[in-house]
Amino acid sequence: MNRNIVTAELPNGIRVICMAARKFKTISMGFFLHHELRADLATANALLPAVLERGNRRYPDNLTLRRELERLYGAELSTGILKKGERHIISCSMEMVHGRHVGEGEDLLRKGFAILAAVAAEPLEEEGGFSGDYVAQEKDQLAKQIKGLINDKAVYALEKCIQAMCAGEPFGVFRLGRLEDLERLDPVSLMDHYRRILSHNPIDLYVVGDLDPEQVLAVANESFNFKREPAMEAFPVVEFYREPPEVKFQEEIMAVNQAKLVMGYRTNISYADPLYCALLMYNGILGGFPHSKLFLNVREKASLAYYVYSRLEKHKGLMMVAAGIESSDYEKAREIIEEQVADLAAGKISATEMENTRRGLINQLRVKDDNPYQMIDFHLDGAIGGRAYTVEEMIRGIEAVTPEAVQAVAGKVRLDTVYLLKGREGGAAA
Repeated sequence: MNRNIVTAELPNGIRVICMAARKFKTISMGFFLHHELRADLATANALLPAVLERGNRRYPDNLTLRRELERLYGAELSTGILKKGERHIISCSMEMVHGRHVGEGEDLLRKGFAILAAVAAEPLEEEGGFSGDYVAQEKDQLAKQIKGLINDKAVYALEKCIQAMCAGEPFGVFRLGRLEDLERLDPVSLMDHYRRILSHNPIDLYVVGDLDPEQVLAVANESFNFKREPAMEAFPVVEFYREPPEVKFQEEIMAVNQAKLVMGYRTNISYADPLYCALLMYNGILGGFPHSKLFLNVREKASLAYYVYSRLEKHKGLMMVAAGIESSDYEKAREIIEEQVADLAAGKISATEMENTRRGLINQLRVKDDNPYQMIDFHLDGAIGGRAYTVEEMIRGIEAVTPEAVQAVAGKVRLDTVYLLKGREGGAAA
């Protein structure tokens, strides 16, 4: 366990993680309410953060809340919805100056916790539900976001491939939910849903800064002392291991000039797997960096892609390969991509590829310790993934990866789904 990270539990079951870091002159807080990723509840979960930010019992409108944040020397607050594997997480984050630097000490920390708790746990109530105006306005905004997915064709193609690949699995659910579910959501049903998950579901409260953990726990207990059920909601086990019986292919035609090719692979390796660090190296060698096989062979040598990369979904054991290509180059681009995957399985890995990838991954990891929210995210990944790496532990793991371990990873990777978004002949760009 990292001696700079202290984890404790409040009497109501909220887990508090204090990450002591003297280098920061700020205090960063994160409230994370965990929920199972479910198609029937995803839209309600996605709507909640924006509604919560609009107003609460202590600060009934956004203007009042923003004025209070200004009194805390320009503190910043934001809410959002996260999809991490098959978890759907309502988040509320806040950053404020350390009280020591403005002569307020612990009192400023207490005020900050009070604001975070008000937003996260003291929703504004009207006639047994949320504010009708706030819910109606945020439903309109969420509808625009869901519809707006199609405006970024690269993101759209990636999402469509995931949905096709994981049809029938929770991971196939879109982070923002479904348009058709917005119609049935009303202020009362939304409030009932929030009260239930606030009472029953796991909550993590992170605090990063130059702080005494005992002080943090005492102040957190003052602010987050609302009543909760003793037995927390249990989440289903995530399915990581799957041998696709055949490769699925899905093609979609739109008025686009640049086609989008996305290839979804099952790595059959979880975050807690001993081969996870080797999987990071595998992905880095394949398509994580400008020196990677995909970039050099698909884009630079063959000039077939405007962009090409591979990306991991660590909590579901997926790897997505994406490329922007000409529609006419689909067959050749896919062939070269599959050649690079086959080369890794055959152990065709140079010492230069190993060294450059190792260096790139380690640099990415070291940067995490310079950003409070990256520190929180990294620790949260460990809590969800079942293995609490520290940055240094993961760096040591990457330093120990051999070409043979990378080849062992390659032997587990299976192509599952190919998605192609291509243009109509003679169609205009969109």
